[in-house]
Amino acid sequence: MTSHRTRALVHPVPYRSQWASPELVPALLAGTMSATEDPRWPDYGAKSPEEYEWWSWRLCGMACLRMALDFWELPTPTAMDLAAECVEAGAYVRHADGLHGLIYAPFAAYVERRWGLLAESRPELPREEIPALIGTGRLVLLSVHPSIRDADAAPPQRGGHLVLAVGVTPDHVVVHNPSGLPDHSQEFAHVTWDTLDRVYAGRGVVLGNPITA
Repeated sequence: MTSHRTRALVHPVPYRSQWASPELVPALLAGTMSATEDPRWPDYGAKSPEEYEWWSWRLCGMACLRMALDFWELPTPTAMDLAAECVEAGAYVRHADGLHGLIYAPFAAYVERRWGLLAESRPELPREEIPALIGTGRLVLLSVHPSIRDADAAPPQRGGHLVLAVGVTPDHVVVHNPSGLPDHSQEFAHVTWDTLDRVYAGRGVVLGNPITA
């Protein structure tokens, strides 16, 4: 349980999905629609619908970064442009079976170098620290199981997906979920601390604006 003294604070962070069309997420997750059918795929910066489909399932971290860049009023490249920069920085590594990453340490170094933001790789980040981080103006990428979107009572593991913590209340962490469901768990989703405990891997990346730090 978090302290009863945790005060409610939610930063007004714009939302970004990891797909070009957030309203299509239920169909994409259900498999009733292919990402190649997303009419807004060119907005992603991909060269083809097939390239968009491959990357869109993997770029929750880039969606989180784009939200942070929007919040701090920095230029916001396409998801594909950011992914290419992160591959070059060693934060993503392509291999025969897919993509390895997001790798936190090189990602944090890239964010500081490229964007001038504060960025800290936290391979151990107790959730008890989240309220204080939010309270000092930080945003936090949290490694969670994708079932955070529907509060699965028994997820098979913790981690595997990134969401952006944008706020806290005494009873909740408030997140933007790049693969959340429209009008339910996409933007400003209130996740109980007990639910977070079931899905949170205890690691992430802390972002901050040095101007307001």
